[in-house]
This record gives sequence, structure tokens and C-alpha cells, in this order.
Amino acid sequence: MKKKFNVLMAALLLGCISTAANAQKMMEKLGRGVVAINQGGGKVYIGWRLLGTDADELAFNLYRKSGSKEAVKLNAKPLTATTNYIDEKVDSTLSQSYFVREVLNGKEGEASAPFTLAANNTAKPYLSVPLQTPEGYHPNDGSVADLDGDGEYEIVIHQVGRGRDNSQPGITTEPVLEAYKMNGTLLWRINLGRNIREGAHYTQFMVYDFDGDGKAEVACKTADGTIDGKGKVIGDSTKDWRNSAGHILHGPEYLTVFNGLTGAEINTVNYAPTLHPETLEPTTDQIKAVWGDGYGNRGMRFLAAVAYLDGKHPSLIMCRGYYTRNVIVAWDLEKGKLKQRWLFDSDASPENRPYRGQGNHNLTITDVDGDGKDEITYGAMALDDNGKGLYTTGIGHADALHVSDLDPDRPGLEVFDIQERFGDAGANFRDARTGEVIWKKASVKAGDDGEGPGRGLSLDVDPRYRGFESWVAGAGITGMFDVKGNKISERSPSVNFGIFWDDDMLSELLDGTRITKWDYQNSKADMLLNAAQYDCVSNNGTKQNPVLSGDILGDWREEAIYATRDGKELRIFTTTIPAKNRLYTFMHDPQYRVSIAWQNVAYNQPPHTSFYIGQDMKTPPKPNIVIVGEKAKK
Repeated sequence: MKKKFNVLMAALLLGCISTAANAQKMMEKLGRGVVAINQGGGKVYIGWRLLGTDADELAFNLYRKSGSKEAVKLNAKPLTATTNYIDEKVDSTLSQSYFVREVLNGKEGEASAPFTLAANNTAKPYLSVPLQTPEGYHPNDGSVADLDGDGEYEIVIHQVGRGRDNSQPGITTEPVLEAYKMNGTLLWRINLGRNIREGAHYTQFMVYDFDGDGKAEVACKTADGTIDGKGKVIGDSTKDWRNSAGHILHGPEYLTVFNGLTGAEINTVNYAPTLHPETLEPTTDQIKAVWGDGYGNRGMRFLAAVAYLDGKHPSLIMCRGYYTRNVIVAWDLEKGKLKQRWLFDSDASPENRPYRGQGNHNLTITDVDGDGKDEITYGAMALDDNGKGLYTTGIGHADALHVSDLDPDRPGLEVFDIQERFGDAGANFRDARTGEVIWKKASVKAGDDGEGPGRGLSLDVDPRYRGFESWVAGAGITGMFDVKGNKISERSPSVNFGIFWDDDMLSELLDGTRITKWDYQNSKADMLLNAAQYDCVSNNGTKQNPVLSGDILGDWREEAIYATRDGKELRIFTTTIPAKNRLYTFMHDPQYRVSIAWQNVAYNQPPHTSFYIGQDMKTPPKPNIVIVGEKAKK
């Protein structure tokens, strides 16, 4: 019997490996993302992308064109060690255009798209994107994608006026989405209308190429009175479904996919699930019977994501609820129409019932079982790619979540999660495939609120301990823990975001407008950048996140995007520290790429790669991807 079992397991494993080898995820076609930053004193920093599909032996030549002069090559030998360069003794009175050419087997390829610094530009550590922010609004969370198919990113920004949490009464402003090119050209504006409430838990917008045409779409929840980027009204513009408390508990709910280049509606379907299964105008008691309260605090909590459920094509994931009932729905965009792939409902059957109340204010998408298809880590539970329950831990709701190869000495990926309510798993570390809890730390009850930690973070910031370090904020759990759960420090760093910024393989810390380096020997943070010095602000109150952080330009290190205090400009901060090595762009790691898509959802979390990054890391595996418009590898 044991022999038969082993043969069966070997066959299943072989099947997973075979599926993973054959399933190549469709990824956007990217250019070199050349960026140049004037450092002053005649020095210019230049960075560019290595792609996930590039040959290991690929090299580059870097060129500079000054004013009307002929372009000159800056490097004596093809560049192979890194994808950045410091150009010295630059005449800043002339415009400077930089571009790279691939070098493979001694032959040069075509020139990349150039990046131009205007003549007499001032030294500053950021790029400027001017905005046309509506009166009374301010830029909030953002996303990036290639909307026009040119291989470089555009920005979609959520403009926010007056918002309210679901638990609070009050009329809000109408949510607005805008798309900009990096030079500040406004592509479109979508007004979601008065029947979509403004706040962190309502407007989750996904920006991704769902249909594989090389240009990204935008998908989000809509309602009567939503106006697309061409001025077309969705539903009935005369309807006002708000009650006296500002909550929207009546009326039809829609899901719309918009054209990313024009903002025009592509397709609209009914949002699933509805607040109540039988009526568009449920009573308070009817809502309470389904969700646990009658005023929308639980039933009007939304999440969203992008996942490669078949291992090849991206699907749209739209979610409702996590405190009690939770419903997760997968959609595919085919020939301009949204088609439901599957729906998971925690209340639909006895076997689903243990999945109730396990969701977070965020979620993560990655292939946790190695079959090439994505799973959905939904707080303290996970769904398989087919929409069936994979596991539930029963630990319950939390505010923060991190999934990556946190412990490089264990097979597969791990999850670091927290527990909002007072309990024995205030900080918990588990296997991402099985849900097995590897270690956990109990909360310490403070007063009568019963609250657990508010935030938690997992990054590799201390090279003395192999793998990531993890820590939380609040509930009496102090210090930092290694991957075995051992306390390694009584003090801990900031607990919001991480970012790769300097020249080593350790993560830096991003908190509010500050990027710092954790001095692990003295347990303190050293300042590397404070965007507040450049009149920038962070978003979302105590959450203190940027508009977006991610690898959107230059080499593999990450950028941080902030809005200026007056809301008239985005400023993209990029490192100017020369790297010591080169990695392919994180945007060609599928887990990381979809992390950028869901980063704007509810309580923002930083993106993570599917592979381990640390001082002792191995060379990352080549991503199993196929570029849109190119043939899949055999």
C-alpha cells in the first residue's frame, strides 16, 4: 500500500512539474525603461531594464546624445555587471538623451527608446508628472500598466475628495479615476458617480492586460451614474441610492471593464455577489442576516486582484466580505465580454463554512503549489486555482499579509500574517501551500479592546540571520523574529513597507515619505531619503503608503511615487546609487507583477517576488513567461 501511495505521489508531483513547465504566463512587452537623473556637479545617473526573457550573456552599450551633436558611446566595453551607469562631466546647458543598445554575440541591436533631460535642468532625485487634479480632490493610490502598447508604463490614479470608512456615517465625494502618460498627458477621467462610496474599502481598481492585446484595461465596481472616459453614462444617471447616513445599501451594482487607452466602457455585468440574493432594496434585517450587520460595515467590504488561474492568461478577481461571509469571484475577459470562471462562497456549503471570517484587508496572489497556476491567499485562508478551498487556518481576520520565499531553506513559499483580535497567533508564520503554522506569537491584551497587532512586516534586513525577519506593531509583541520564530532583537524597524534602494541585496524600509536603512548592529534606522523635503505627502492616514512603490523604471531596484502637498504633481523617486549586480526586472516575475496590480487594494501592502532575495541568495530562476505577441517557448 505504501509503495502504491509513493508511486501516486510521484505521479502527481510529475504532473505538477509538467503543468508548470508547459504553462507560460502571458506578460506585457516591456521596453528598456531608461531613466536618467541629474545628480548635480556634471553627474548623471542612468538605469535601464534587464528583461526576464533576455539571454544570460546579453550585454549593453550606452549612448548619450548632447543637444544636436552626434550620439556617442559612453562605455569602452559592453556593460554586463549591472544595468546602470554614472555619466560624469556632463554639460548641463545642453539637453542630454540617453539610450541603450543590446549586444549579443558581438552584434548590436536596435536603440531603445531614449530618456531626455532638458537643457539647464536642475538636479533633483525624482521625475515629475504634472496632474490635472479636480478641485477638492487629492491623488491617492495608483497603479501602472502599458495602456497604449508602446512598452512603457502609464499611471492610473485614484483621485479622492472626502472619504469614509464603512463603519462611519457621512456623505462622500464621487470617486474619480484618471490615466496619465509619464509626461503628464491626461488620457481620460472616469467618474464613478454618487452611487459608489469613497473610501479604502470600496473602489478597488485593477489595471492589467486581461485580453492579451498588448494594451491594459481597467476594471472596477460601478453603479448607476458612473461616467466613462468618453462621457457615456452607465446605468440610470437619475438614481441616488444613498441613505441619510451616506451608505449605499440599495440599487443595482455593476462590474465594468474600461479601455485603458480611452477610458471607454468595454463591458458591464452585474456585480457578484449582490448585497442580498433576493432584492435590490433589502431591509436592515435582511442585510444583517447575510453579512452580520445591517448598515454595510461587513457586506460593503471589497477586495480585488489579478491571477493566472489557468497558468497562462490573467483573470480578474473580485471579492466581497472578510469579517464574516466572504465571496471570491473569478472573471475572464474574452472577445470584449466578461465571463465568470468560478465563484467561491464561504456560506454556500458546510465544507466552505470554516472559511468564514478568514479574510484580510488585503490579499496575495501566487503559485503556492508549484503547478504553474495561481492560488489566492485570502488572509488566513487560501483558494486553489479552481476556486475550491485549499486550506483555512481558523486564525481569522488581520490587516497585513506577506508571501514569498521567506525561508529559503524550506521547500516552497511561506506566509507571514497577523491576527487582529487578541489571541494566540498575533504574529504567525505558515507554509503557503498547506497552511501549516510553523510558529506563532500570542498577543497581549491591552485594556478591554481585545485588539491584536495593527500592522506586520516581513523583509530581509539583517544578514546575520538567513531568510526574512518578521515583526509586528502593537499587542505586546515586541522585537524581531527569524524564520524559526526566535527573537533576534528587542527593537524593530518601521512596519509599513519595504523597498529595494541601495547597492546590497537587503531590503530597505519605506514608511510614510521616508526611506531608511536598518542598522542591525545598533538597532536603529538611518535616513536615505525623505520625500517630505520635496513637498511630498503619503496617503491613507496612519497607513502612510506612497501612491505606488514598485520596479517601474530603470534597473531592478524600486521606485516610490508620491503626490505633492498641493496635489498638482506626482513625483517618482528612483535610486541613484550604482548597483553591484544585475537582476531581471521584477515586473517579469508574475507574482511581483500582479502584486503591483493589487497594491492599491484596501490597506496597501508592499510587493514581493516569488523567489528569495537576500545577501546569500542564488541566481533567481528564469520566469516561465511568454511575452504578448511572441510565440511560447517549447
